[in-house]
Amino acid sequence: MYPGSFDPPTNGHLDLMERGAKIFEELVVAILRNSEKSPMFSVAERLEMLRALTGDLKNVRIDTFDGLMVEYAKSLGATCILRGIRAISDYEYELQMALMNRKLEPTLETVFMMPADKYSYVSSRLVREVAQAGGPVKGLVPAIVEQKLREKLDPAYALRDARMIEVLGKRDLDRKEKKRKKKP
Repeated sequence: MYPGSFDPPTNGHLDLMERGAKIFEELVVAILRNSEKSPMFSVAERLEMLRALTGDLKNVRIDTFDGLMVEYAKSLGATCILRGIRAISDYEYELQMALMNRKLEPTLETVFMMPADKYSYVSSRLVREVAQAGGPVKGLVPAIVEQKLREKLDPAYALRDARMIEVLGKRDLDRKEKKRKKKP
């Protein structure tokens, strides 16, 4: 089982799903429904994106859960939890979680997997922050997620585009003014 919020799914998540699908007979990607957080995408939107992204991975199933992750894992008959680690800070947090999960359910193992180098700095939180500021997320998320972000954050992208037009227009006016002043 690969649990997470996937808000939004990133290329790092997809990398772990594809590699996990090669290792495990079946991989359940489980989206946490956390009522204490206000996600950018609804659970239904995340389900839709993840199903589209993993459609070609025949042994990957997308599901949702709430409550205690180990209880959900037990209900699936899962024997292993897949977790991604990008940095030492991730390791410290994930180690605590793995040890607590082992205490709660001794038969459940945790497997840590590092993302591909090119995704080692990518997190959903950073992607949301960049997208909310109207910045480019190409290469950080799959194309379908990039499109969904643009749709959801259209005003941020429209503002960015308007600012770019304003800056470029001012630059063109400045150049024309300089040329005009140079003429005898």
